[in-house]
Amino acid sequence: MTRVDDLADRIPTAEWQQHSCGPGAKGPRDSLWAWITTATHPGEHRWLLIRRNRTTGELAFYLCWSPRLVPLHTLVTVAGSRWSVEELFQTGKGQVGLDHYQVRGWTGWHRFIILAMLALAVLTILAAQQADADPEIIALTVAEIRRLLNAFVLALPLPPAHTLHWSTWRRTSQAQARRSHYQRRLGHLA
Repeated sequence: MTRVDDLADRIPTAEWQQHSCGPGAKGPRDSLWAWITTATHPGEHRWLLIRRNRTTGELAFYLCWSPRLVPLHTLVTVAGSRWSVEELFQTGKGQVGLDHYQVRGWTGWHRFIILAMLALAVLTILAAQQADADPEIIALTVAEIRRLLNAFVLALPLPPAHTLHWSTWRRTSQAQARRSHYQRRLGHLA
Protein backbone atom coordinates (compact mmCIF):
# COMPACT_ATOMS: atom_id res chain seq x y z
CA MET A 1 0.00 0.00 0.00
CA THR A 2 1.39 3.43 -0.97
CA ARG A 3 1.20 6.44 1.35
CA VAL A 4 -0.20 9.64 -0.16
CA ASP A 5 2.79 11.71 0.94
CA ASP A 6 5.04 9.27 -0.96
CA LEU A 7 2.84 9.78 -4.03
CA ALA A 8 3.22 13.55 -3.67
CA ASP A 9 7.01 13.19 -3.57
CA ARG A 10 6.92 11.31 -6.89
CA ILE A 11 5.08 14.09 -8.75
CA PRO A 12 7.49 15.95 -11.04
CA THR A 13 7.97 19.66 -10.29
CA ALA A 14 6.55 20.60 -13.69
CA GLU A 15 3.23 18.90 -12.81
CA TRP A 16 2.49 21.23 -9.88
CA GLN A 17 0.24 24.12 -10.93
CA GLN A 18 -0.29 27.37 -9.08
CA HIS A 19 -3.95 28.16 -8.39
CA SER A 20 -5.82 30.37 -5.96
CA CYS A 21 -8.50 28.65 -3.95
CA GLY A 22 -10.20 31.95 -3.20
CA PRO A 23 -9.62 35.30 -1.55
CA GLY A 24 -8.17 35.40 1.93
CA ALA A 25 -7.68 38.12 4.52
CA LYS A 26 -4.25 38.89 3.02
CA GLY A 27 -5.15 38.47 -0.65
CA PRO A 28 -5.50 35.41 -2.89
CA ARG A 29 -4.69 32.07 -1.28
CA ASP A 30 -2.23 30.80 -3.86
CA SER A 31 -0.79 27.31 -3.53
CA LEU A 32 0.70 24.66 -5.73
CA TRP A 33 -1.75 21.94 -6.71
CA ALA A 34 -1.48 18.51 -8.30
CA TRP A 35 -3.96 15.72 -8.84
CA ILE A 36 -3.81 12.00 -9.37
CA THR A 37 -6.69 9.96 -10.69
CA THR A 38 -7.96 7.28 -8.32
CA ALA A 39 -10.73 5.97 -10.57
CA THR A 40 -10.90 2.20 -10.74
CA HIS A 41 -13.57 1.90 -13.46
CA PRO A 42 -14.01 3.61 -16.82
CA GLY A 43 -16.24 6.70 -16.56
CA GLU A 44 -15.45 7.30 -12.89
CA HIS A 45 -14.23 10.75 -11.93
CA ARG A 46 -12.24 10.36 -8.72
CA TRP A 47 -9.00 12.09 -7.81
CA LEU A 48 -6.51 12.63 -5.05
CA LEU A 49 -6.05 16.40 -4.97
CA ILE A 50 -2.83 17.60 -3.32
CA ARG A 51 -2.09 21.12 -2.12
CA ARG A 52 1.48 22.21 -1.38
CA ASN A 53 2.23 25.40 0.49
CA ARG A 54 4.63 27.42 -1.63
CA THR A 55 6.60 28.65 1.38
CA THR A 56 6.67 25.77 3.85
CA GLY A 57 6.09 22.83 1.51
CA GLU A 58 3.33 21.56 3.84
CA LEU A 59 0.95 19.16 2.08
CA ALA A 60 -2.82 18.79 2.33
CA PHE A 61 -4.81 16.02 0.67
CA TYR A 62 -8.40 15.87 -0.60
CA LEU A 63 -10.30 12.91 -2.01
CA CYS A 64 -12.53 14.28 -4.77
CA TRP A 65 -15.42 12.94 -6.80
CA SER A 66 -17.46 14.54 -9.56
CA PRO A 67 -20.37 13.23 -11.64
CA ARG A 68 -18.54 14.46 -14.75
CA LEU A 69 -15.01 15.35 -15.75
CA VAL A 70 -13.94 18.75 -14.33
CA PRO A 71 -10.74 20.77 -14.66
CA LEU A 72 -8.22 21.12 -11.84
CA HIS A 73 -9.15 24.73 -11.04
CA THR A 74 -12.76 23.66 -10.34
CA LEU A 75 -11.60 21.11 -7.76
CA VAL A 76 -9.28 23.74 -6.26
CA THR A 77 -12.20 26.21 -5.93
CA VAL A 78 -14.38 23.60 -4.23
CA ALA A 79 -11.55 22.60 -1.87
CA GLY A 80 -11.05 26.29 -1.03
CA SER A 81 -14.69 26.70 -0.02
CA ARG A 82 -13.86 24.76 3.14
CA TRP A 83 -12.22 27.90 4.62
CA SER A 84 -15.42 29.91 4.51
CA VAL A 85 -17.26 27.10 6.31
CA GLU A 86 -14.53 26.94 8.97
CA GLU A 87 -14.66 30.73 9.40
CA LEU A 88 -18.42 30.53 9.95
CA PHE A 89 -17.96 27.84 12.59
CA GLN A 90 -15.31 29.95 14.34
CA THR A 91 -17.65 32.97 14.27
CA GLY A 92 -20.46 30.82 15.63
CA LYS A 93 -18.26 29.55 18.44
CA GLY A 94 -17.09 33.02 19.39
CA GLN A 95 -20.32 34.97 18.98
CA VAL A 96 -23.24 32.67 19.82
CA GLY A 97 -21.66 29.87 21.86
CA LEU A 98 -21.93 27.19 19.19
CA ASP A 99 -19.37 25.14 21.13
CA HIS A 100 -20.96 25.55 24.58
CA TYR A 101 -23.49 22.74 24.49
CA GLN A 102 -23.24 19.54 26.46
CA VAL A 103 -24.46 16.60 24.43
CA ARG A 104 -26.93 14.62 26.47
CA GLY A 105 -29.16 13.54 23.62
CA TRP A 106 -29.93 14.13 20.00
CA THR A 107 -33.01 16.28 20.58
CA GLY A 108 -31.30 18.73 22.93
CA TRP A 109 -28.24 18.99 20.70
CA HIS A 110 -30.40 19.53 17.63
CA ARG A 111 -32.41 22.29 19.32
CA PHE A 112 -29.32 24.04 20.65
CA ILE A 113 -27.54 24.00 17.29
CA ILE A 114 -30.62 25.35 15.50
CA LEU A 115 -30.99 28.20 18.00
CA ALA A 116 -27.28 29.07 17.81
CA MET A 117 -27.37 29.06 14.00
CA LEU A 118 -30.53 31.19 14.02
CA ALA A 119 -28.88 33.70 16.37
CA LEU A 120 -25.82 33.86 14.12
CA ALA A 121 -28.04 34.31 11.04
CA VAL A 122 -29.88 37.21 12.69
CA LEU A 123 -26.61 38.89 13.67
CA THR A 124 -25.20 38.37 10.18
CA ILE A 125 -28.31 39.82 8.50
CA LEU A 126 -28.23 42.84 10.81
CA ALA A 127 -24.57 43.42 9.96
CA ALA A 128 -25.22 43.04 6.21
CA GLN A 129 -28.24 45.40 6.15
CA GLN A 130 -26.34 48.46 7.32
CA ALA A 131 -26.52 51.64 5.32
CA ASP A 132 -23.24 53.06 4.05
CA ALA A 133 -21.19 53.67 7.14
CA ASP A 134 -19.47 56.88 8.09
CA PRO A 135 -15.91 56.74 6.69
CA GLU A 136 -14.62 57.82 10.09
CA ILE A 137 -15.86 54.65 11.78
CA ILE A 138 -15.84 50.99 10.77
CA ALA A 139 -19.13 49.29 9.98
CA LEU A 140 -20.89 47.32 12.68
CA THR A 141 -19.61 43.76 12.83
CA VAL A 142 -21.41 40.67 14.05
CA ALA A 143 -19.41 40.86 17.29
CA GLU A 144 -20.25 44.53 17.86
CA ILE A 145 -23.96 44.00 17.17
CA ARG A 146 -23.96 41.14 19.70
CA ARG A 147 -22.28 43.37 22.29
CA LEU A 148 -24.82 46.15 21.67
CA LEU A 149 -27.77 43.76 21.98
CA ASN A 150 -26.33 42.40 25.22
CA ALA A 151 -25.85 45.93 26.58
CA PHE A 152 -29.26 47.28 25.58
CA VAL A 153 -31.48 44.23 25.90
CA LEU A 154 -30.00 41.71 28.28
CA ALA A 155 -28.20 43.96 30.73
CA LEU A 156 -31.20 46.13 31.63
CA PRO A 157 -32.10 45.54 35.25
CA LEU A 158 -35.54 44.13 35.84
CA PRO A 159 -37.86 45.65 38.43
CA PRO A 160 -37.64 43.90 41.82
CA ALA A 161 -41.32 42.92 41.65
CA HIS A 162 -40.68 41.03 38.40
CA THR A 163 -37.67 39.21 39.85
CA LEU A 164 -39.62 38.22 42.97
CA HIS A 165 -42.61 37.06 40.90
CA TRP A 166 -40.30 34.93 38.73
CA SER A 167 -38.69 33.42 41.83
CA THR A 168 -42.11 32.60 43.31
CA TRP A 169 -43.31 31.03 40.06
CA ARG A 170 -40.15 28.96 39.66
CA ARG A 171 -40.19 27.70 43.26
CA THR A 172 -43.92 26.87 43.00
CA SER A 173 -43.29 24.86 39.83
CA GLN A 174 -40.40 23.04 41.48
CA ALA A 175 -42.59 22.17 44.49
CA GLN A 176 -45.32 20.81 42.19
CA ALA A 177 -42.77 18.70 40.35
CA ARG A 178 -41.36 17.38 43.63
CA ARG A 179 -44.85 16.42 44.92
CA SER A 180 -45.69 14.73 41.64
CA HIS A 181 -42.41 12.82 41.70
CA TYR A 182 -42.91 11.52 45.23
CA GLN A 183 -46.57 10.66 44.64
CA ARG A 184 -45.65 8.61 41.62
CA ARG A 185 -42.77 6.96 43.46
CA LEU A 186 -44.89 6.13 46.52
CA GLY A 187 -47.68 4.87 44.26
CA HIS A 188 -45.30 2.34 42.73
CA LEU A 189 -44.22 1.12 46.18
CA ALA A 190 -47.76 0.65 47.49
